[in-house]
Amino acid sequence: METLWSPWRSKYIGTFKDGQHQSESSCFLCDAANQVRADSESYVVARRKNCFGVLNLYPYNNGHILIAPYRHIGDFLQLTIDETSDIMSLLQESVAALRQIYGPHGFNIGANIGHGSGAGVPDHIHFHIVPRWNGDTSFISTLSDTKIVSVAIEDTWRQLSEILHKG
Repeated sequence: METLWSPWRSKYIGTFKDGQHQSESSCFLCDAANQVRADSESYVVARRKNCFGVLNLYPYNNGHILIAPYRHIGDFLQLTIDETSDIMSLLQESVAALRQIYGPHGFNIGANIGHGSGAGVPDHIHFHIVPRWNGDTSFISTLSDTKIVSVAIEDTWRQLSEILHKG
């Protein structure tokens, strides 16, 4: 049997305590929004007037992006028209950029709203863009709940931010 090493996952697993997710800070999305660290360190790939895009540190696939409003709100109905418009525009721009870079066969786009939906950060609404390829789910993800991401997050950040910072 082969062994696949993914030591970076231990950081994520360590953020859970007694079945509840415990983030290192109050809200990693707010930290990214408020530029607590440089965009290259927090993996922010785009900033718009009312929202921003950041790479998921624990991606389902290469290029997994989160799009969030700057405001710390958890309720979809609290988004303003301007926030909703900017989020939808950035979702479209991100899909175009991901097509250009990776050429996926499809995308999953959506949001987990509220703790009951599985939201990891239920108090700061965000939308996921997950590039998908035919056959990207294999026996390893089905049997061992393991996902292989083959591109370094730094490379993905560099490519996406070059395209999306033009917007």
